[in-house]
Amino acid sequence: MRDHGDEAVIGWSTKSDSLRRLAGLWVEVCRGLTMVQEKNNGINKDVVLPPIQQNKPALSWELKIKKVPKILPPCLGKFRPIVGQCCHQCTPDSLRKSLGQKSFLGFHNLLSVKETHTRYRGWLVRRVCCVLFVSGCKVYASPVCNRLERVCQSNRVKEALTAEQEAPEEGDSRGQINRLSPFLPLINTCISPGLLRFVGWMMLKTFASVFGVIEVNLNHLSALHRASQEGSLLVYVHVHQNIMDYALIPLVLFCRNLRVPYTVCPLQINSSFLRSILQKLGVILLPPSAQTEQDAEMDSMYSPVATTLVRELLHEGQAISVGVSAESGRGGQWLARIRQLIKEGSVPDVSLVPVGISYDCLPKTNKQVGLSSVLQWLWSVLWRRPQGSVQIHFAQPFSLKEICESGRCRVDEWLPLQDLLLPVILNNRAGCVYGRRSMSWLLPHSHHASELNEPTPPERDLSIAIILHLIFSTTSCMAVMSTSLVSSLLLYRHRKGVRASVLCRDVVWLTEELLFRNKDVGFGGNLVEIVHYSLYLLAPHLIIAAAPSRKDPLIVPHPSLGATLHLTLQAQIVRHTFILEAVGACAVSAMLCEVARSGVSSRVRSDGVDGEEVKGDMEFDVALCQSELTERALQLCHLLPPGFMPPCQPSQSFALDAVDSLVRCGILIMEEIPRDVPICDFWKRECTLTWTTSDEPYHSDSDCEEQELRSYKISQPNQCPEMLFFLCSMLAGHLRSLCWATAGLDLLHTPLPEAEFVAQIHSHLCETANKKKQHYESCSEEAARTAVRTLIDLGVLSEERQKGGIFLGVSTLFQVSENRQKLHRFISQYLFN
Repeated sequence: MRDHGDEAVIGWSTKSDSLRRLAGLWVEVCRGLTMVQEKNNGINKDVVLPPIQQNKPALSWELKIKKVPKILPPCLGKFRPIVGQCCHQCTPDSLRKSLGQKSFLGFHNLLSVKETHTRYRGWLVRRVCCVLFVSGCKVYASPVCNRLERVCQSNRVKEALTAEQEAPEEGDSRGQINRLSPFLPLINTCISPGLLRFVGWMMLKTFASVFGVIEVNLNHLSALHRASQEGSLLVYVHVHQNIMDYALIPLVLFCRNLRVPYTVCPLQINSSFLRSILQKLGVILLPPSAQTEQDAEMDSMYSPVATTLVRELLHEGQAISVGVSAESGRGGQWLARIRQLIKEGSVPDVSLVPVGISYDCLPKTNKQVGLSSVLQWLWSVLWRRPQGSVQIHFAQPFSLKEICESGRCRVDEWLPLQDLLLPVILNNRAGCVYGRRSMSWLLPHSHHASELNEPTPPERDLSIAIILHLIFSTTSCMAVMSTSLVSSLLLYRHRKGVRASVLCRDVVWLTEELLFRNKDVGFGGNLVEIVHYSLYLLAPHLIIAAAPSRKDPLIVPHPSLGATLHLTLQAQIVRHTFILEAVGACAVSAMLCEVARSGVSSRVRSDGVDGEEVKGDMEFDVALCQSELTERALQLCHLLPPGFMPPCQPSQSFALDAVDSLVRCGILIMEEIPRDVPICDFWKRECTLTWTTSDEPYHSDSDCEEQELRSYKISQPNQCPEMLFFLCSMLAGHLRSLCWATAGLDLLHTPLPEAEFVAQIHSHLCETANKKKQHYESCSEEAARTAVRTLIDLGVLSEERQKGGIFLGVSTLFQVSENRQKLHRFISQYLFN
């Protein structure tokens, strides 16, 4: 933030009447806020909040603050949170390499190119510094000589051709080239140094018109330089959010003199001219005949050619960038190919680098990429102002071979979801089956069936575990932007509206909670400017109003589908950060609902203590048994979408941590049940010791404790704790979409093709939300696909492979309406009402 001494000036130019109203109201709010000067100690100098008025004409209005308001630091104490470290359980050797780093290297604004970044000085240099900077960046060679010949001579491709009975005679390569002709552009993908420099310069200029700031965390870039000098093969992995992801990572590496990776981009691009340019920039595209990765995998030659291409690229010492999706599993096949090459010994090892990309305002891009759409987007960029900022975190690289051979990421306890939950849902069993949900759909069978000769389920599950681990690691190192923080407060805490002064107070509170959980934030500085900047970016999705007699404006989320989905998308990273507390809060809510239905108010324990019947209003003076509360949390864990739980942590351990997190944040208070022998008297305690091997990874010294004798009480029995409801609301959208999808099965005429089935479920979710005129976060396309996938894993829907593709229908077990009602009751118990 820029410091203006005793006077801070913020200005935005806008034509919207709502923003003008916000300006006038905000002046009064800022005058009413408590102005407190806090020491900054230079902490915030690395984080830049992009001023919207920078390099712009005269402003339509200004906001002047005569005193310096409260400073919101991006850290607790003097040190920023350390993000992007390796998993201490799966990759301890890789983690040990970074233990010596203690200093924070700060951030670098990629768009701020000055003459100091070049070897020259002078007034002319200052005008062409960007061209000189790009020309001075190091570009690594990317040879393509005889790559086609090496691919044709590989045993993997030869075996695939033999299986098709199209193998040519000895010494004749014309048949091979004819069969591989659709994949020749894929094989000949290269990186042209001259074209790369030109496109790099153009991207810097274009992104300067799109974003105000692109900040790069420099902490782990030194580790990437060191790994590159040592000859390590780097594979960058990011979670796909926007088409900009595929351009930002190569641009950052190019500007930091690192090897530009070959980027796997599974997008359908129709323009042959645009495809030829991208393939000379190292972009690996889908074949022209394929619309999606799954369509490409249907060709029996695509997987062998792609695997061989990855092997040849790694043999050349090239880096690779892959984007994965927790929703569809897109990109997982490429990671499985790399792991298969390591297992075969074709590649010694690779270093995986999770990359977290955070946007405070996602740019709008077309799903259909063509030459006309690209030119139209570039033309629109020339006439727009930069809006929003980006923060990029490169995590510490870790060994893929180590995570595979360490044995810490266990998959022997993975079970189908229906084996984990159906006994509880249909038979009302008191206990649940311990295990972890298997998500086989993250890695389609077509790749293994044709290429990996159908490996054993543990091998396939290990590849899926690596994909899940990378999704979790990448999401964990993403910074929380100011718009994400404000969106989560408006959605989960103040759905009916909030005063601006109260919103500022809650921003400070939630920022401290995020930093306490070792989560980095992408903002820092003047509190009023941060909140005002966030409201400016979110203004199209908000309603801001105030009575003439009141100076404090009221801010309400706009009750529309588009506005709610935008706020929900922005708040996802906050939900990921508080997932432990959210699971525990929903488990507490489920038990309180059961107490309310049973009419018991005094005590609720598993040892059969009878409660008193309620007379009058219900009081929340109940004791919640630890074992039952943990079981509720464990059952909810199985319903979570992929990416929220690390695969190396058992589900039961995650459920225990969820309950303990509520104690740490003050929602629950542990209560000791009176007993004959004090808990501190170890001589008189009866404890059965269980001897285990010393190398058991999940062994605990407290295995002999009587966990069932512990209970919890809500810390505020006389009033509903706001924090509990705030956490419950984070998972309400996901759980509500499951409930609505279950109720909508009666309206479908099955079986239907999978795409049509998902479309009809999505339509039903939208109709239900429009009828209720609320809960629009439960009717997105992603929510519909996630709900259908969960119902398939639960055994509610059955998959049938036919000539037209995969058809979905209601299974025989859930054609009975009673079973569907039981499933609906099971899911709805976690919904906060």
